[in-house]
Amino acid sequence: MTDIATPGGRIPPRPIDRSPRFPFITFFTVLIVVGASVGALFYFSSAKIQITPSTASAAVQSSFTATQSTGTLPYEIITAQKIATQSVKGNGTKEVSTSASGTITVYNTQMKAQHLVANTRFATTAGLIFRIKSAITVPGGSTAKPGSISVKVTADKPGSTYNVGPTSFTVPGFAGTPQATQVYARSTNAMTGGSSGVEPVVDAVLEKETRNALVKALTPDLLTSIQEQVPEGYVLLEGAATTTFESLSSTPSATAGMVDVKEQGTVTAVVFPNALLAEAIAGSVLGLGYQGGALTLLPTSAVRLTAPNLPEPNVPSFTFALSGTAALEYTVDPTTIAAAVAGKTRSAAEVALTNYPEVKRAVLILRPFWRKSFPQDPASISVVVAPPN
Repeated sequence: MTDIATPGGRIPPRPIDRSPRFPFITFFTVLIVVGASVGALFYFSSAKIQITPSTASAAVQSSFTATQSTGTLPYEIITAQKIATQSVKGNGTKEVSTSASGTITVYNTQMKAQHLVANTRFATTAGLIFRIKSAITVPGGSTAKPGSISVKVTADKPGSTYNVGPTSFTVPGFAGTPQATQVYARSTNAMTGGSSGVEPVVDAVLEKETRNALVKALTPDLLTSIQEQVPEGYVLLEGAATTTFESLSSTPSATAGMVDVKEQGTVTAVVFPNALLAEAIAGSVLGLGYQGGALTLLPTSAVRLTAPNLPEPNVPSFTFALSGTAALEYTVDPTTIAAAVAGKTRSAAEVALTNYPEVKRAVLILRPFWRKSFPQDPASISVVVAPPN
């Protein structure tokens, strides 16, 4: 190659030939990205099963017998109480002398039954005396599960002093004997009706209208209150509650010339463990083909309870009828499902889950995408159960 001189007579330097360099920076960048991606796939790897439980709808028209607190179908009794007050104009006064009364539950921790005669005294912790009007027999029991019976008591003297709230009672007649600690009583609601002295008078028509309005206002409040008393895992059916109202004595209002009219409402209800009630219902419906397994009675059920009377606290069993449509959902145990698919391939896991009638639909998720089997350890498998619709 001949060098060509520039106009100034100078020959420019010849370019230095360079060999192409390897793109180390690009290469390492790609390696880092690929490594991070693979690491992320492993880090976020998962084995998950999304379960939709099986459901059933059953037309119910059967009779049942439940036992209090025990057995295959137990029940519990819950209560709620509220007092509503309205101030109205008074039109005079009158002399009154009435004794408070209420219900107590008498307990017996002896193995043998305990007979109590009429007019047996029960004393509050403050020394106020109440008496039973008729003789009763308290069933035998134990310290862990005393025998019990509910009975009405009346204050020994008139006056508002005896309008005491829920409290405990002893039997003064047993003082100095073993029964002093073996036989006792408790109340869950206040004693009411005690009054003495001068009481304001309200026009009869106005008082009746006021009390009717108070009852109407109390009804939804009592329904809300009893719903709040339902223990977790229990269900309160339509027709399983009864409400009573008691007209309390009127008292002078804080405003001169006004009288406080009071109405007390008490609601008592029978509640059942949801799962055990659902199983009892399923077992009573012949066309359902129920073969056992845990069930839940869904809130969408329209089942009504009917009975001549709701049970008293001391009654050991309760017979009733149910009618309507029960919406039932099988209960899925995530631990059982995880153990059933542990170590299996996707296809083998799908086959295994067909043996579980509580599973209506199962979505199997394995990550990363090349993973073919579930982990051997069931604790590494996440089982998510869809909530009831």
